[in-house]
Amino acid sequence: MAPIQQIKVLERCQVSPPPGSVASTILPLTFLDIPWLLFPPTQPLFFYDFPHTPSHFKQTILSNFKTSLSSSLLYFFPFAGKLIIPQKPAKPHLSYTSGDSVSLTIAESTADFNQLSGYNQRGVQDFHQLVPQMPKICELLGLDQESKYSLLAVQITIFPECGISIGFSLRHVAADERTFNNFLKTWATIFRTGLELYLPVLNKNLPYYDRSVIRDTNGLEPILWKQWWNQICLPKLLVDHFSDMVRSTFVMGRPDMDAIKGWIMSQSDKLFGSVQLLLSPYVITCSYIWVCWLKANMKHIEDPIEKTEPHYFGFIAGGITRLGYPVPVTYVGNCIAFGRAMARRNELLGENGIVFAAKAIGDTIKELDRDVLGGAENWISDWNVIRGSGLHITVTGSPKVDLYTLDLGWGGPKKIEEISIDRTGSVSLCESREMVGGIEIGLALPLAKMEAFRVLYNEGLKNLP
Repeated sequence: MAPIQQIKVLERCQVSPPPGSVASTILPLTFLDIPWLLFPPTQPLFFYDFPHTPSHFKQTILSNFKTSLSSSLLYFFPFAGKLIIPQKPAKPHLSYTSGDSVSLTIAESTADFNQLSGYNQRGVQDFHQLVPQMPKICELLGLDQESKYSLLAVQITIFPECGISIGFSLRHVAADERTFNNFLKTWATIFRTGLELYLPVLNKNLPYYDRSVIRDTNGLEPILWKQWWNQICLPKLLVDHFSDMVRSTFVMGRPDMDAIKGWIMSQSDKLFGSVQLLLSPYVITCSYIWVCWLKANMKHIEDPIEKTEPHYFGFIAGGITRLGYPVPVTYVGNCIAFGRAMARRNELLGENGIVFAAKAIGDTIKELDRDVLGGAENWISDWNVIRGSGLHITVTGSPKVDLYTLDLGWGGPKKIEEISIDRTGSVSLCESREMVGGIEIGLALPLAKMEAFRVLYNEGLKNLP
């Protein structure tokens, strides 16, 4: 599918924290940050109804956008800084120097806003011009010199008389989704109310930067650094052909979750006896996605479905409440762990596939609850196995992060997309805008596989007891 939109860039500028407000700072990377050096930038995209012209935006809103972004960067200054990769054996780190900034692009689009912000199939290339692009780390890496990479870029695109989109590119090594959500909420509140009115609240919840709060009691840092240096310039397993790819959003509502849960419980006693399964909304949704996704992919692969080879489901799990010692909720950085569930092909593709999937994911979460860093020395190698095959799946995002409450004065977003899944092949998850307790599922697949997934997803729900 060829792109149907045209983008006109109206302005490009750099936005820094207020002059003289932040001292030069170096932040070391913890062992929880290191694996994210191997991942491409995350690219969340927010659509808002905005029935105004580009000139109205530039004359009445743009100045406040820049000012509020600058004020927010005063508190989240690492986002304006750089990722520094020095010559080996020195360690990469984050650095902020006075004058560092975030790139801000203002653009206008002639595309169909309502189509782009919908839930049905849309060409993935139609979205790439709506988010700023960042080079992969390997593309700028100098073997004999220090390399520097921006951490955050922002693009605002106006759809005249219809809407507006705000797209981001963020290097995950700088922060997890919790931290970035805190930044976005701070920016949105300052934009709506001004910094002075928000200061009393902000001063009670100041971002926390002391990296020593993350304790490496297992000696993971040198292990992960060694793995990263050995793999930094290996070919990245990313999709780069998009002509036949589409993206769609599916919504898993509570009634569907309850029906799936009932089916799982009705079969689990027969399969696993009295074993108590963890059946949270997240586990239920992920189990159903895993089976539908695998079946859709297997339709296009000539390989026996009876084989017992392992299939993996990769996900991330919050570490703030699992590390066993206090970490401030305002900590700026990564505080998440990796989970990898495994089930056999014949189990997943059989009539009880969802039950096996739920047990595998639930058991992995239970293991993370018991020991969130168990097997952490294998995080990088485990994820390379997952990314090295088209028959393993990863999910990104969390329905616990309330992104649909991000209000810039025009109400919450009409739609949220994660654009990076086009390249990574991951499935994105976030809370539902329309259904209380529901989960939005974002996929980007070749057209034939997307159609197969759609049929499997919808028909499977219809056929549940």
